[in-house]
Amino acid sequence: MTGKRASGFTLIEMMIVVAIIGILASIAYPSYVNQMRQSRRADCEGVLMQLASAMERDFSRNNKYRDIVTLGNFSDQCPVDGGTKTYGVAVQAVTDTTYTLEAVPTGPQLSDACGTLTLTNQLKKGSGGAVADCWK
Repeated sequence: MTGKRASGFTLIEMMIVVAIIGILASIAYPSYVNQMRQSRRADCEGVLMQLASAMERDFSRNNKYRDIVTLGNFSDQCPVDGGTKTYGVAVQAVTDTTYTLEAVPTGPQLSDACGTLTLTNQLKKGSGGAVADCWK
């Protein structure tokens, strides 16, 4: 009678594989979350820039700024396509000659270190963190 060796994985081999997968996941997941935050922030920065362009076009026609967000021409959130709201967009401190656009983080973007993004009529960018890191 010849002895056949059983083929398959031992419990130790399976535990090693599970440990390696766990280590790789613990490295990859925070990078993924950070990349998603940056992507959502960049999307909203684009919305603020589009809104600023619309404000400037309106100024060239009327010689004053108006709060066009409340006129229904623009969405009051990011993303504008109606996905999960990550920023609330508003026009703050509107006068005839100045305005400040503001994007306040909500939902999955609340833990973003950049916080509230701002953009003025002079295209001065602001944020809760370092502007160079937050506005790219």
